[in-house]
Amino acid sequence: MVEASRKIKVAVVGLGFGAEFIPIYQRHPDAELHAICQRNEQHLNEIGDAFGVERRFTSFDELLQDPDLDAVHINSPIADHGHMSLQALNAGKHTACTVPMATTVEECLQLVEARDRSGKVYMMMETAIFTREFLYAKDLHDSGKLGRIQFMRGSHQQNMGLPGWPPYWYGFPPMHYATHAVSPLLAISDTMAESVVCFGSGRIKDEYVEKYNSPFAAETTLIKLRDSNLACEVTRSLFDTIRQYRESFDVYGTERSFEWEQLIGDGPVIFSGYEDAERIEVPDFGHLLPPEIAPFTLAGVYDDENEHTSFIQGGGHGGSHPHLVHEFVRAIVEDRHSVADARRAANWTMTGVCAHESALQGGKRIDIPVA
Repeated sequence: MVEASRKIKVAVVGLGFGAEFIPIYQRHPDAELHAICQRNEQHLNEIGDAFGVERRFTSFDELLQDPDLDAVHINSPIADHGHMSLQALNAGKHTACTVPMATTVEECLQLVEARDRSGKVYMMMETAIFTREFLYAKDLHDSGKLGRIQFMRGSHQQNMGLPGWPPYWYGFPPMHYATHAVSPLLAISDTMAESVVCFGSGRIKDEYVEKYNSPFAAETTLIKLRDSNLACEVTRSLFDTIRQYRESFDVYGTERSFEWEQLIGDGPVIFSGYEDAERIEVPDFGHLLPPEIAPFTLAGVYDDENEHTSFIQGGGHGGSHPHLVHEFVRAIVEDRHSVADARRAANWTMTGVCAHESALQGGKRIDIPVA
């Protein structure tokens, strides 16, 4: 248990997407933005100057040697998530990392072991379980308004064919980045995935296939849940499949059902009775947060002191960013597992990894290792 009077000293590692979290840590009542880390020194200094951060590191190894540092929040390229998180836990630092946890079953299991060995908090910073839509649907479930859950569906469709993405993305296996679609289903039902059967569909450009030997334009998996009579379905696409961006989940219950909006701006739909349907406006959940960071659930948060609006835009990923920071910091303060702890993160991530392996084997059923 951390002393109630001491703030958690956090370093943000990776300052592209990661820079969005800096002002949230700076304003959190239980945290101190202790340092930032970025390999590109010019970018490191631009961000450091913008936010007034004095401690700056171009070396992750050197950052972890800082005895005053309590925790790291890693926002590196996907291939680095597993080994950097492992290094941080082994260095005795509380560790948060953006999704996915890793790209192999072996790394996921190693991270669970490292978390247990270190006794430190691990949290996969999964935005999908802190969006307004998820918090609304979870409240429906927790209050009994959905009734008994009967079926769930997740979908994350994105067309990344335009130039400008980091090179590692092109041809990336869709299910290796499936946690945005998997996690809401398993989190709202409080279950773990047991096994998967997955099929690939279509084919991406030959030059995309070469990098990962993954030909599929889309992958769809049926997930059997552990100790449950439920199954759920997840679809993921990344290239050469035209659709407006969609990062969604649907939950079907005995009393009500929740469906994600079909088009951006339409609003989700609640079904009740036998034929009744109502399009709704999902409320914000900033009231669950300390007042110092609650405004970051909304777009257009302005920094009056430094006047850097380009870096300080709230509302990202359905208002989830301040919820992520708050959960990570409070898990450390309260000496408890985070809601996206190592075992859950491993299960959510391995669901996608095993699903891709199933697709490569023509839909073979694959059991997900128990972490």
